[in-house]
Amino acid sequence: MNMKTTVIPKIVEETLSHKEWSHAMDEEIDALEKNCTLDLVTLPSGKKVVGSKWVYTPKFKADGTLERYKTRLVAKGYSQSYRINYFETFAPVTKLNTIRKLIALAVNLG
Repeated sequence: MNMKTTVIPKIVEETLSHKEWSHAMDEEIDALEKNCTLDLVTLPSGKKVVGSKWVYTPKFKADGTLERYKTRLVAKGYSQSYRINYFETFAPVTKLNTIRKLIALAVNLG
């Protein structure tokens, strides 16, 4: 397989005819469970489920041959409403002064 002949599914049903993609999905679910990032819970009454979808990405070696099949399960967060489904947002961004201090420390300590 190479970049030109690799089939990338658009929907989950298309993975049923490609055991490699199904295996990659199983690996992703196992990793989510192992890392405790996936919990199955009972839906509270009056609440809606945030949808999810699978993203399929073949990974290639430098010579263009297929290295592995990679899948990700992602939440459709765009369907949420502020102050209904969540109350705050944040982005883990480091302040420039912190980076400068770390670089200065690294230079001084060698």
